[in-house]
Order: sequence, then structure tokens, then C-alpha cells
Amino acid sequence: MRFISSLRTSSRVPFLQVVKTTVATLLAWLIAAAVFPGTLPIFAAIAALIVVQPSVNQSFGKAIERSVGVILGVLVATIIGAIFGTGDWIVLLTVVVAILIAWVLRLGPGSASQIPISAMLVLAIGAGKPDYAVERIIETIIGAAIGLVVNVLIVPPVLVEPANRAIAQLTANSALVIDQLADALTTPQSPGQLEQLLTDARALRDERDAAAGAVAQATDSLTLNPRSARHRVTLHHDEEFLLLLSGIITREIGMVRAVHDHYDDGLRTEPTVRAIAVELTRAAHDLRLRADEIGRDPSASPTRAAHTAELPALTAPLTVAKPHPDHWILIGSLLEDLRRIREEIVGE
Repeated sequence: MRFISSLRTSSRVPFLQVVKTTVATLLAWLIAAAVFPGTLPIFAAIAALIVVQPSVNQSFGKAIERSVGVILGVLVATIIGAIFGTGDWIVLLTVVVAILIAWVLRLGPGSASQIPISAMLVLAIGAGKPDYAVERIIETIIGAAIGLVVNVLIVPPVLVEPANRAIAQLTANSALVIDQLADALTTPQSPGQLEQLLTDARALRDERDAAAGAVAQATDSLTLNPRSARHRVTLHHDEEFLLLLSGIITREIGMVRAVHDHYDDGLRTEPTVRAIAVELTRAAHDLRLRADEIGRDPSASPTRAAHTAELPALTAPLTVAKPHPDHWILIGSLLEDLRRIREEIVGE
């Protein structure tokens, strides 16, 4: 069962992607068969299958990668076949030479594997046919071009929405950790509870990295995409918000770690600590307000200054009472991180 599960993914590709791949493969086969009657246009079909990718930019890259690999593979097979003829050992020699050429040229995995595959097919199927090599190059270019055109014309994918969801979830979890920290400063905490709080805070790093990956995929999906114009400004705004959120998360983790390492039961009796807890609760509230900006075109929403001017939190300075000698370093650390979180939330 473990082997079977390793073959499957947690989610299916969009059905539209299946439709586009099918359409591109069928068109590539029919058009290449019309150009080269009497042949099976395998090269064109394979190229179309490979080129239809989740983004137009990736499709363009695969088209170039596939075409370069086929051209080099066909050239290698043609030259070696012309010099040494055909035979089993010639095919093996061609494969070795093709692999070495890919290594010398530092080609990517797609082109590197395509060179020996194309060379083998040319020697195995096209031996004795002078025009076979040239026809397969043209056929591959036809398939790659059709795959790229289909991906551009049939609803080219835009992956901005998944990035928005990832940032929104990260914001919600970040605000939740701030609330949990405020609770930890005002209620008795067991070692297990403090450890869980630290685990939750550290988990924000992985979520932040996942959100950054989603933003990178969204950016890639807009490259060479004719639908990118109305999404690019919004995505840029979301990138800035993620950068702001990254700074807040760094402060959160530092605050939680400090409380985890220096907690004692007398901490919650400190007036300044109770005031910090109140401000943390307000900060979590304000962070959720800022989350309204995710996925919005900033030109169609209030400016950051106007938006944050309505935030109720972190507007009054704290009065710091003289703490117990065992607590003053921790309190000073919490105050500094709280100040920085405030500045990042209100955009100062």
C-alpha cells in the first residue's frame, strides 16, 4: 500500500488541464499526420503532451527544452549512423555519446534525457530512411508549437487565487499565535502548554515558506500570460504583504521563545506584562484587519495610511512599572518586539 500511495498525489490536476492536454495531443497528431502522410506522428504527440504545463511560461520552457533535445538527438544519431552504419552496438554507442554531450553542455533533465531517446528512435525506426531525421525534427516543432498555442488560447492558467488563500491562512494562524501568547502571559501555563505554543509559532515558518512558494508559482503563471495584466498589480501587493507578514512572524517566534525559556508563575502578576498581553490581543485584531487587503487591487481600495488610521490597537504608549529583577530582561524584550510588530502592522 505504501508503494501505491507513493505513486499518487494528494490532489488532482485541474480537469481543464486534462482537456487542454488531450486537445493539444489530438491536434498535433492530426496536423503532423497531414504534413507527413503515411507515418505515425509519435514525436509530435509526445511533444504536445509534454509542453502543456500548468503555466504558459513553463510551456514555453518545455517547448524549447523538447525541441533542443530532439534536434541534438537526431543530429547525433545521423552523424554516428552515417559513419558507423547500424547495429546493436551502434545504438549503445549513440546513447553513451548522447548522454556525454548533454553532460558537457550542462543541459537540464528534460533535454538531457531527450537526446538519447531521440537518437535511439532515429536509429531503431528511421535507419535507412534519409529524410526521417529531418521529418522528426519538424514533427517535434509542430507538436511543441501546438501545445504552447493551446495552453495560451484555452484559458491560460492564473495561480493568483491559491497564493491569496495561502497568505490568508498564514495571516489567520499568525494572529492566532499572537492571541495564544497573550493568553500565556495572563493565565497559568504548564510546560506542555508552553512547548505547544513554541511548536505552533515555529510552524509558521513552514507555512510562510509554503505561501512564498505559492506566490512564486503565481508569478510564474503570469509570465507570458495574456491574462496577466489585471492580476499583476494585485499579486505585487500580496508579495509586499507577505514580506510584512514575514517580519511579524519573526517577532512572534522570538517573543514566544523568550516566554518559553523564561516563564515563571510570577510573570503574570506584573502590571506591564498584563498590559503587553492586552496590546498583543489588539495586535492580533489589527493583523486580521490588514488581512482584508489580501487579493485586492490596491488602486480600488483605501490607501494603507487611511486603512490603518482606523486601527484601534497600539495607539497609546505603555506605562512600564518597575518589574521584578527576574523579569526585567524578558519584559524589555517583549516590549521591543511588540513595538516592531506595531510598526509593521500600521506600515510605519
